[in-house]
Amino acid sequence: MIDLIASALNTQSLTVIFAAIAAMATVLTITMPMVFANPLDKRMKAVAIEREKIRARERERMAKEKERVSLRQSPKQYIQRIVDGFNLNKWFGQEEARLKLVQAGYRGQAPYVTFLFFRMVTPIAAFVLTAFYLFVVLEFDQPATVKLGLCIAAAYLGMHLPLMLLKNKIQKRQISIKRAFPDTLDLLLICVESGMSIEAALKKVGEEIGSQSVPLAEELTLTTAELSYLPDRRQAYDNLAKRTDLEGVKSVCMALTQAEKYGTPLANMLRVMAQENRDMRMSEAEKKAAGLPPKLTVPMILFFLPVLFVVILGPAIIKVMAVN
Repeated sequence: MIDLIASALNTQSLTVIFAAIAAMATVLTITMPMVFANPLDKRMKAVAIEREKIRARERERMAKEKERVSLRQSPKQYIQRIVDGFNLNKWFGQEEARLKLVQAGYRGQAPYVTFLFFRMVTPIAAFVLTAFYLFVVLEFDQPATVKLGLCIAAAYLGMHLPLMLLKNKIQKRQISIKRAFPDTLDLLLICVESGMSIEAALKKVGEEIGSQSVPLAEELTLTTAELSYLPDRRQAYDNLAKRTDLEGVKSVCMALTQAEKYGTPLANMLRVMAQENRDMRMSEAEKKAAGLPPKLTVPMILFFLPVLFVVILGPAIIKVMAVN
């Protein structure tokens, strides 16, 4: 037994054993990656292939839709030439017009150029049509100076008509945003308390609030995009306040700016702002309800009281006529 152990522990035997172990390890090292492939590599290859398929499919779809729709529309060439030729940017103001168009939901160069074009064309068309109607169609027995004054008044109204339509569009958009904004703050509060960042919360709420207010969903999506690429995050909140031009939104944007600057908790701020905006919405509803009785006075006098008098006095008048 001792001789067997001694013969196994001699140098030649140990060299053979270690050489066999090294050979086995080398064979296993070479053959293991071939036999047992790394699943991560397979998954990454599959993801890369799927990504290329999606990219090719999206490129094909965008190529088909490119002829039908453009994300940023360009103005018509003749409209652009007229606006540049008469230098309407100087006469009608550039920054104010752009701000009004953005508040109405019109973005880009095409709506701006079209707005300036119609602000020039509308008074001319109103003047020409009024002059044709007064001097040719209608037999209006008045001096020429009166007719010319009416034509000038029509041109003045025509000059302000695009601006009035734009203000009407802004008011409708603000009403839609104002009605949905308290619910938006509640959703933002839920998202922030669940641990989401303000960018992720704005993106999620923008997707959910679209069923209630499309303009507000657009503004939140645009704010999310601005937060991702603007160097100063405060500028994104300021842009949101300018685009909406609502006191409730301005106060929330100011609070978000202070939270970004001083690190105050967003949840407490959003809870307070949501309650304030909800109270503002309720006070406006109460104000409209309080103003309803004076508005109903004239319709009641014109339509309700005559019918009431007929119902009350009608039988008496019929009896008096029958007796006579």
